[in-house]
Amino acid sequence: MKIALGSDHGGYALKEAIKRYLDERQLDYVDFGTNSDESVDYPEFGEKVGEAVVSGRCERGILCCGTGIGISMAANKVPGIRCAVVSDTYSAQMSREHNNANVLAMGGRVVGEGLALKIVEVWLETEFAGGRHGKRVDLIGDIEKKHYK
Repeated sequence: MKIALGSDHGGYALKEAIKRYLDERQLDYVDFGTNSDESVDYPEFGEKVGEAVVSGRCERGILCCGTGIGISMAANKVPGIRCAVVSDTYSAQMSREHNNANVLAMGGRVVGEGLALKIVEVWLETEFAGGRHGKRVDLIGDIEKKHYK
């Protein structure tokens, strides 16, 4: 599995910790930036990661900003992205199992590194359950198609 990574300055340190985690587990990733804690605009990085996922270049994406909220909003504007802001392992599991989230967002000012890495682990290991949840995910896609013409 190849993972797209992105962050703004508020999530930079957390993204770097996630990279170390992925390196330790020999998981492939592409880092779309940012590359420092200098102030940048988060929408650019949410869009880059979203595009990498919907194009198939990467299977999933992980985004970090100060809260996870702004960068997730940007990513969710890319048709086909289902980005979930997560700050606990249960939500990480459910975002994959029930919602087939293809991008995970976390806040570097909200979630500590240890918890964030556990969230990443759970999120990457959890498969989509399908079944009745598939119908609901399809309904989300229908809304998207209706509004993104």
